[in-house]
Amino acid sequence: MSTIAPIPDPERNPRVKAVFDDIRATRKTDFINNLWQRLAFDPALLEATWAEVKQVMATPSAIDPLTKEMVYITASIINGCSYCVHSHTAAAKAKGMTPQQHGELLAIVALAAKTNQIVTGLQVPVDAVFDQG
Repeated sequence: MSTIAPIPDPERNPRVKAVFDDIRATRKTDFINNLWQRLAFDPALLEATWAEVKQVMATPSAIDPLTKEMVYITASIINGCSYCVHSHTAAAKAKGMTPQQHGELLAIVALAAKTNQIVTGLQVPVDAVFDQG
């Protein structure tokens, strides 16, 4: 259950409409998902969050779009964000993630969780060769 009700007709606010229009243009869709709908209660937060998402996820960079989505899925699993796991899995599939890649991604996340917990529990010191500081 959401902690904030959606704002009726959020696009009456010109700042919200501008962000929603940019989301539509950038993503080439008319769909405005619930995250953006809920953020419309605070136009400044909406603008700042969209600007960062657009810069990191939608701007061409050294990391390809599918890899970005798979990293986002991983972070969302780690952070326990069901909404983001769902939305970024859908985005990754739209960008070509195969069922085999999805399964391998989940196996890597599970393995990292296991070995991270083992190393944390044992308080294994970092090898000098890994310490770039």
